[in-house]
Amino acid sequence: MAKIRYVDHLGQETELEVKPGTSVMQAAVNNGLAGIVGECGGSAMCATCHVYLNEEDMDKFPPISAPEQEMLECTTSPLKPTSRLGCQLVVAEGMELTVYLPETQQ
Repeated sequence: MAKIRYVDHLGQETELEVKPGTSVMQAAVNNGLAGIVGECGGSAMCATCHVYLNEEDMDKFPPISAPEQEMLECTTSPLKPTSRLGCQLVVAEGMELTVYLPETQQ
């Protein structure tokens, strides 16, 4: 299993244990977690699963692809160096990470 700790813009934390191969977006949506919408269902076409990673977690995932970068430029919350789309962050066995949710997705 993997552990994802979600921290909303008010500092409220929710920790989920998820199966390897699950995306940060899928885990949030499947568990009814507010703050991630995932309108496009995970195809990197809407930017409603924008999250901020901890810097130390950045190297746990492949670099941002061109399509992901293009979608990140459409987010409603400020773009940061640690911005990623949750649908593109797939967890592996034993992975632990923290993601911060922006104030708004739309």
